[in-house]
Amino acid sequence: MTGKERIVAAIQCQPVDRTPWLPFVGVHGGKLLGETATDYLQSTDKIVAGISAAVEQYQPDGIPVAFDLQLEAEVLGCDLKWADDTPPAVVSHPLSDSPNQKALADLSIPSADAGRLPVVLDATKQLRAKFPDLALYGLITGPFTLTLHLMGTDIFMKMFDAPEEIHEVMAFARDVCNQMTDYYIEAGCDVIGVVDPMTSQIGPDQFQAFVSPYLTDVFSHIRQAETFGSLFVCGHAEQNLKVMCDCKPDNVSVDENIPLETIKSICLDEGVSFGGNLQLTSILLLGEPIDAQRNAIDCLNIGGEKGFILAPGCDLPYNTPPANLQAVAEVVCDPYQRDAVAAMAVEDAGNLENNLLDMSDYGQSDKVIVDIITLDSEACAPCQYMVESVRKIAPEFEGVVEWREHKIKHREALVFMTSLMVRNIPTICIDGNITFVSRIPARDELIAAIQKRILEKMRFQIARKRGDLFLLCSDEGAGEADAQETALREAIQHAQEELGLDLPVKVIRDPQEIMQFGVLPSQTPALLTARYQVRSTRRVPETAVIREWLKDIM
Repeated sequence: MTGKERIVAAIQCQPVDRTPWLPFVGVHGGKLLGETATDYLQSTDKIVAGISAAVEQYQPDGIPVAFDLQLEAEVLGCDLKWADDTPPAVVSHPLSDSPNQKALADLSIPSADAGRLPVVLDATKQLRAKFPDLALYGLITGPFTLTLHLMGTDIFMKMFDAPEEIHEVMAFARDVCNQMTDYYIEAGCDVIGVVDPMTSQIGPDQFQAFVSPYLTDVFSHIRQAETFGSLFVCGHAEQNLKVMCDCKPDNVSVDENIPLETIKSICLDEGVSFGGNLQLTSILLLGEPIDAQRNAIDCLNIGGEKGFILAPGCDLPYNTPPANLQAVAEVVCDPYQRDAVAAMAVEDAGNLENNLLDMSDYGQSDKVIVDIITLDSEACAPCQYMVESVRKIAPEFEGVVEWREHKIKHREALVFMTSLMVRNIPTICIDGNITFVSRIPARDELIAAIQKRILEKMRFQIARKRGDLFLLCSDEGAGEADAQETALREAIQHAQEELGLDLPVKVIRDPQEIMQFGVLPSQTPALLTARYQVRSTRRVPETAVIREWLKDIM
């Protein structure tokens, strides 16, 4: 079978001679040429050369022409931030509530010569002529993700406050998808990949209400053109698999956030083929060739022989080692190589679990730490909007909250993620506690979660920093002095009640003892506060450390 025949048969759940292999080469094609992502995605010649190099090295059965979810958004007025090693990121939203807000009526369906569309469409035509036996994928931005690009994160609140506005923009996004489909089919694509990663941020009810009608129309349009349609999702979207299949795609492709056994069971029951889910970062980007081969074999064994296409979880990172992808191709195409790798003893080298961080004291600083675990907010749309949600509210907690992004395309961030026992991306952790998993929180929800932690930390610090109050008084029976002492006692009681404290109050009347505190008897009544703070437990601190602690009471 040719690669195209193999992909088409698998999509239709028909017999194949072997499992088809579909590497999602996007800006990684630029890496193969030594070109930046910025230059690569703006040049027809470079895209053709990069995909040609990937075909030669990775022996794929199918391949996307370009993996750029900002292509349509840019044409429609979104500003982009470009980078050397990731696709561009959307940084403005023309339909958001902002001073430069546009009306939906100001936008129009892109023509084939708009923006960078000619670059990609011309590359498609050249690749079609060059590789007639390869299944070419034309990737379009799904309607929900495109709507979020246009509206920003306001979309999540407007689902409740202004649902009719969401439907209007979704209908427009559907029409853009249908037009892009026609462009790619005319240019020679065999499969249209509808890439809609932001749907992982909503549940089945919202999916059915706001996404299903429009996705169903898109896949119906693809079928009417006698072409195949695949739905690409990433993130923790397991809860939506059934409603995704109800939209009638021919194929659903997922990343490692969803167990392959789960998608296989649901999709095949619905008569839909499935694809995935090689581990993108920990294996393909940061692992060794033997790790990539073992991961591929695991996927091949689970995926089985019916309706399965082996693919990475998403767009390949720019710096993915070619040797790892070549290693995957070997076990896909060579049954002997697959058997040899499967028979090898499992090695421990590079195992992340041997390098876990000690997180037992994490989150004990005075500030609240918000950690955002991402693939890369500049390359992954769900990651981008999760980081944006934190960045927007951070100024309200200036000096109290510190936030950090951990991009797991870097090994140290992957170790940090594993140490926190995070399993899905993107995820928000607050003081080391997993708080929002693969779901962008609404503004009020995120603020409430941070405020809750601030209050918990204040209570903990109050409990940890216990102290005593010393009431220095003259002898009883001194008339005016007694009245002052009574007033001071009442003031202390009220203050403790307001703060939720219950510190002991010790009365000292001995004039000599009062003077030891540097207070003259004539200066009474006086209040002396003493605070006790635990500095060390379960370990012996060094002298230099103790010296710094003692400076606080000098």
